[in-house]
Amino acid sequence: MVEPAAAGLREQLAEAELLVETSTPGLPFRSAAFERIVRAVAGAVTSAGAGTAEPCLYAPPLMARADFERTGYHRSFPDLMGLVGTFDGGDREHRALLAQAGRGETWTSGVADSGLVLCSAGCHALYPALRGPVPAGGRRLEVEGTCFRHEPSADPARMQSFRQHEFVYVGSAAGALAFRDEWVERGRALLTGLGLSVSTVDAADPFFGRAGRLLEAAQREAGLKVELVAQIDGDAAIASANYHEDHFGAAFGLAQADGQPAHTACIGFGLERIALALIRRHGPPHGWPRFVREELAL
Repeated sequence: MVEPAAAGLREQLAEAELLVETSTPGLPFRSAAFERIVRAVAGAVTSAGAGTAEPCLYAPPLMARADFERTGYHRSFPDLMGLVGTFDGGDREHRALLAQAGRGETWTSGVADSGLVLCSAGCHALYPALRGPVPAGGRRLEVEGTCFRHEPSADPARMQSFRQHEFVYVGSAAGALAFRDEWVERGRALLTGLGLSVSTVDAADPFFGRAGRLLEAAQREAGLKVELVAQIDGDAAIASANYHEDHFGAAFGLAQADGQPAHTACIGFGLERIALALIRRHGPPHGWPRFVREELAL
């Protein structure tokens, strides 16, 4: 069920022709006007980190299943992931597929595992691409990626396909924590500078199942995840800063100078969610305050 605030926002987005809903919840078309906002937000995020990271990389929306498995995402969030299937049969298998489809039956039994997975986070495809030892001062990277999470909803803030713009640190434990904490403040300044009312919340990921509740409690107790929350359909995280300890360093063979696995941290800005928060706060873009338009160069 969609909350009244979310329903009102959906009506506002439809009336302004910013999003066009499709037959699949959480997969709207974005209008050119909405896309301009998203790209402007991405530009503002890049500007907020100007001079602090290597040039931005733009990740493909797919990654190798073998690399995806090394992230451990399938163990913690199997309900959110998306696998890519392809047809690799011949004429005989094609005829069988068409016959099944013609009878209204499920025809995907003829679809094979492609070895590809939809990316679930912008930085996941980055770690397997990193090469060589991590320098003493660590590496600071910028990446943007299209992400997929299987949580269909009519709530505009819960898109199944969305973009994250991230800054990522790879290096020492102290460096990762300092990076995470610095970006919580830097991100908060960026978002409040756009007129948003933002709160900082200690949070945890939605781990799956009974064991997941223990992981969630441990993550929260260790203070590994901090969300920047604003109003969309009620409170919604529009940015998330995370300290991963040595999880990705160990998984992808990223070593510090002493040979120990590197620690990592990231902050991910949800571009569509920030755009929605701006619309919720300021109304249709043509009526936005001048300072917001200037900050976004719109």
